[in-house]
Amino acid sequence: MTTTSQDWQFETKQIHSGAQPDPVTNARATPIYQTTAYVFNNSDHAKNLFALAEFGNIYTRIQNPTQDVAEQRIAALEGGTAALLLSSGQSATTFAILNIAQAGDHIVSSSSIYGGTYNLFKYTLEKLGIETTFVEDQDNPEEWRRAVKPNTKAFFAESIGNPKINILDIRAVADVAHESGVPLIVDNTIAT
Repeated sequence: MTTTSQDWQFETKQIHSGAQPDPVTNARATPIYQTTAYVFNNSDHAKNLFALAEFGNIYTRIQNPTQDVAEQRIAALEGGTAALLLSSGQSATTFAILNIAQAGDHIVSSSSIYGGTYNLFKYTLEKLGIETTFVEDQDNPEEWRRAVKPNTKAFFAESIGNPKINILDIRAVADVAHESGVPLIVDNTIAT
């Protein structure tokens, strides 16, 4: 009997999602590729890869076969279409915001967030031309609603605020975000 990955149980997805047996050795385990550089088939292949016109490995900072398997596995476990591994929670927050907002845009954030994230939003994003409005009472949907501007691109909060350890009413804030046509980005660090 043959099954597809859609039929796999959670435990099987944990072990096998994103991985294929090695076509040369038939090894089942995903190898750890300890490389930063890759060989190109020819100069056109290299040109297409660097122009992002063709998908493939260029440099480990961008993609690595081992990382690709881990990303596919996480996406399968979470029921998502894709995942992205990053070096830290702060880089994940930065990636999330910078993929949604640019100079001239605005985000709304709870003020009950990790100090590094607060400083990222208040000082670094401001230097990039992205304005942040901090909601003081994250439990008040009306405060979130009043903070929305025509150029608002996202809401941000932590599921459990750091350092207050206050619990976000995700549904209430998500409802306001979605009414406003923007995503709610939730940092789940403390809960995980």
